[in-house]
Amino acid sequence: MIDKIKTIDKQYYMNTFGQRLDVCFSEGSGMKLISTENEVFFDFLGGIAVNAIGHCHPYFVKKIQEQVSKLVHVSNLYYIESQALLAEKLVKNTCMDKVFFSNSGAEANEGAFKLAKMHFYKKGSPKYEIISLDHSFHGRTLATVAATGQEKYQKPYKPLTPGFIQVEPNNIDALKKAAGDKTAAVFIEPIQGESGVHPMSKEYLQEVRSFCDENDILLIFDEVQTGMGRCGKLFAYELYGVEPDIMTSAKALGGGIPIGAVMAKEFVANAFTPGDHGTTFGGNPLATTAGLAVFDIFENEKLVENSEKMGLYFKTCLKKLSEKHSDKIVEVRGSGLLIGIELKPEISRTVFEKLFEAKILTSLCYNTIRLAPPLIIKEYEIDYFTETLDNILKNI
Repeated sequence: MIDKIKTIDKQYYMNTFGQRLDVCFSEGSGMKLISTENEVFFDFLGGIAVNAIGHCHPYFVKKIQEQVSKLVHVSNLYYIESQALLAEKLVKNTCMDKVFFSNSGAEANEGAFKLAKMHFYKKGSPKYEIISLDHSFHGRTLATVAATGQEKYQKPYKPLTPGFIQVEPNNIDALKKAAGDKTAAVFIEPIQGESGVHPMSKEYLQEVRSFCDENDILLIFDEVQTGMGRCGKLFAYELYGVEPDIMTSAKALGGGIPIGAVMAKEFVANAFTPGDHGTTFGGNPLATTAGLAVFDIFENEKLVENSEKMGLYFKTCLKKLSEKHSDKIVEVRGSGLLIGIELKPEISRTVFEKLFEAKILTSLCYNTIRLAPPLIIKEYEIDYFTETLDNILKNI
């Protein structure tokens, strides 16, 4: 079966993903995925931080099936009950006041850029520049590529969309030097995921918040990957005691159904008036019903709390492993269940491939194994991963 799928893929699908890993999945349940060849894999990547509730959660499946049988899509020209209720959930569980739904994290970030620019445009201000960070990742659209601080994503699309500047992370002086009278916003991932799980320091984000306040600059947090319980809090800003003016979400918000969200404080959100922004699919009945089901599961099963608890346990296990294999493990980083294991460059690819051979799914970000498992994970599954990695490191 896999060979047939690979042949069809090669002939008809644009080759944007290169040589994919040699597997195709047909079923999933909880932490496990089953391939078309009936092999069982443990998902420690969670669809890149999407499957926070695990695969095919019974309650989620029930809610999606019920919604599909009633109504999948209507235009945003009309009121949508689940859209309003999910917006309410996000506002009541965060420091934000208003919500707009999109289809993805990249679209949510685009919406955040537009909102920031519109805020100053309607004030009659010339501010339009957005400062982001080196090594960041914000999406694949032209504007989010311009905001992304990685040359490999930017190079093919130059000249880039103007108005985006990158500076060194965790360096307040670099930020201050780059800012000027045209700076509209500072755009930050509290923990950078795609570059290998690199957290911002608490001191840095607090200094950024103060600098933005003093200079009439908006602070935007990209919480597409760090949000929805991933880092041990519902959103990572809670770890830092820093509230952004605009925040984006996606990935785990829909439990696998595509959805993104732009959230903002009211003083910023009011910049959007009828006609300023819009969407065809964003916030439709199916996507927002999925989001409500995710919130129900989070609350009923205390998954944010489990993320914090299991994250601490996981990092404790990995720290012990890093001491045991100090010649191979450089550092363990992260918060909650967003964890990076940085390895010596000469072994990182081998370790990643050996984990895959052991039927454990992760991703390799430069020399770092990134882990973002479902938030339903239990101690014995963490033990299984740690023991497997230990055995791999012993034998390379």
